Amino acid sequence: MNNIDHKRKPETVLPPITVVEDEARRLNALASSSAVLFPRVAHFLAQEMERASVVADNSDLRDVVRMGSQVRYSDDKTGEVRDVVLVYPHEADITLKRVSVLTPVGAALIGLSVGQAIEFHTPGHNKRSLTVLGVSN
Repeated sequence: MNNIDHKRKPETVLPPITVVEDEARRLNALASSSAVLFPRVAHFLAQEMERASVVADNSDLRDVVRMGSQVRYSDDKTGEVRDVVLVYPHEADITLKRVSVLTPVGAALIGLSVGQAIEFHTPGHNKRSLTVLGVSN
């Protein structure tokens, strides 16, 4: 008899991500302190930090999205290309294309390398996927 559960959703395979020590520490603290106000995105950010490879602060992460990075990415569904700067929440300003790491897109971008794609959920429970096209630090 076949015991495979066909109703079970396949797990999304997440790309490897890299974060420097100082940013990992700050982002873990941000996720913890934001858990009550923004539980879903704080949980997502905490999960991303748990699975991240943490490297020394002086590591050369030229093509990796870090805090303060200017990032070009494409929405994999619509093909729309956007240029944003990834910032901490107090620096966010969508009119200046400064996206907080405490948003689903920001939390998805942190630690990705050029060419990597990631799938995540929006606040409306929709799946979204984006691909990093370019990074400048």
